[in-house]
Amino acid sequence: QVQLVESGGGLVHPGGSLRLSCAASETIFSFNVMGWYRQAPGKQRELVASITLGGTATYTDAVKGRFTISRDGAKNTVSLRMNSLKPEDTAVYYCNANRSVEDIWGRGTQVTVSA
Repeated sequence: QVQLVESGGGLVHPGGSLRLSCAASETIFSFNVMGWYRQAPGKQRELVASITLGGTATYTDAVKGRFTISRDGAKNTVSLRMNSLKPEDTAVYYCNANRSVEDIWGRGTQVTVSA
């Protein structure tokens, strides 16, 4: 029923920046938590950043100080600003939205950091 659509992935050199966007088909304030996950080849999917209904943001240690999660209620969008990108950030990035009766995932967007 609810759909999430990611955009903004691509190829970037080490040290560069990208901004990922996740557009939801309904108000983002209907979800308890929204976040970004990533999965690199051969590795488990991991939580990168999340933001609660109350606006509290949480980041995995690997991206603290480099990534910023934000939201735009008018556009039903959650974004992830990624600075100082490293090759180890290369992964498929997925948007996630959670509430008590649903756990929703986007299709993912590829981020490749390479010289």
